[in-house]
Amino acid sequence: MAAPPALDALDNSIIDILRTNGRATNQDIAQQLSVTAATVSARLQKMEDARAMRVVAVTDFAARGYNVIIAVGVRVQGRGIQEVGRDLAKFPEVLSVNAMNGGYDLELMVALHDFSEVQEFLYDHISGIDGVAQIDSGVAVDIVKYEFNVVPLGPT
Repeated sequence: MAAPPALDALDNSIIDILRTNGRATNQDIAQQLSVTAATVSARLQKMEDARAMRVVAVTDFAARGYNVIIAVGVRVQGRGIQEVGRDLAKFPEVLSVNAMNGGYDLELMVALHDFSEVQEFLYDHISGIDGVAQIDSGVAVDIVKYEFNVVPLGPT
């Protein structure tokens, strides 16, 4: 798969406007950037076709009823890390699964509705996956920064 094309200043400006206002029309963006709506449309299409960007809706954790965010470190044994990671990724509560180099083989970010779900999720769901040898979790007491506007769009 070819690498996505480099984004120029106009591409980045279009993306910045859409980050601020995801409902901005091509005409709105064009007026702000002193270009034509056709230029904006062509640039958006080029970036989407190259999988350099995608316009999506994002909801707040609390709006989805999630009030507890936990980070989970997982050590894997007896099975492939990627294979275990794919199984863990199937849980709807798991927001991200990352293969790691360090103390844990996998790191997960998990969103739950309330604290009463933590023990069951960790010990019944995560520990129930074949190959999960050890878990260690921490509860997020505050979200200082969560960047959602830069993510991998290619196949995983």
